[in-house]
Amino acid sequence: MADIRNRSAYHDYFIEDKYDAGMVLLGTEVKSLRDGRASFNDSYCYFHKGELWIKSLHIAEYSHGTVNNHDPVRERKLLLTKRELRKLESKIKEKGFSIVPLRIFFSSKGLVKMEIGLGKGKKQYDKRETIKQRDTEREMKRYLK
Repeated sequence: MADIRNRSAYHDYFIEDKYDAGMVLLGTEVKSLRDGRASFNDSYCYFHKGELWIKSLHIAEYSHGTVNNHDPVRERKLLLTKRELRKLESKIKEKGFSIVPLRIFFSSKGLVKMEIGLGKGKKQYDKRETIKQRDTEREMKRYLK
């Protein structure tokens, strides 16, 4: 079972809070995710009529699928509690916050979950600082070995 990560999320955003959300999927999408065939390129979350949706998440068509195969980039509903949805929606209205998909994983019960984060966009100099910090930590680990 694959754990699919959005590598660019931590590069482009300061993640303030994380939530695990369920996803409404079709059968061929789940099978494709088990093979680890998904891409987060340009995907984002948005609210529509009080519900949270993810757009532009690409889940490749299942290789053994028939005519019942799914549309790879369709919009998918994310499932959270009402309290979490209200909290996220109020935070989104603040300037600079957005909901970022971080990773897709399978729960212990075998359900597909998506970890989403409440992120504040980084400026270019923040990104350079993050890269510098990561390189320094890597050098320290190498030195300590």
